[in-house]
Amino acid sequence: MTAERAVPASVITAASIDAGLVLVFVLIGRASHDEGLLGVLTTWWPFLGGLAIGWILLRAWRSPGRIVWTGIGVWLCTVAVGMLLRLASGQGVQPSFIVVATIVLGVFLLGWRAIALLAARLRRRASGV
Repeated sequence: MTAERAVPASVITAASIDAGLVLVFVLIGRASHDEGLLGVLTTWWPFLGGLAIGWILLRAWRSPGRIVWTGIGVWLCTVAVGMLLRLASGQGVQPSFIVVATIVLGVFLLGWRAIALLAARLRRRASGV
C-alpha cells in the first residue's frame, strides 16, 4: 500500500472510538446478566454489524468527526440494523431495550464527536486562528 492510499489515522481513530463505545454500551448492559464473554460477543456483534453498515452507507471515512450526517447516520444505522440483526438471530428486541439502546448509543456516538469538535474549536481559539 502506498502512502497516498493509506487510511488516515483520524479515520482509524474514529472507527475505533465508535466500535469501542458500542462495546462499552454492551458491557454496561451485560454487567447485570453475568453471562461472560460469550454473552458480550452475542450482544455486541449485531450492533457492530450495524455500525459497519452505517460507516459504509454513509462513507463515514470522508468526514468521520461530523455530527450531522455522519454521526447521526452512523448512530441510527447502528441501532436499526443492530436491532434487525438481533431479531434475525433470535435475540430480544423489547421496546424498552430499543429505547435504552437508542438513547445510550446516541449519547455515545454523537457525544464523542461533539466533544472532539468543541476541543478543536477551543484549540483554534486559543491559538488565535
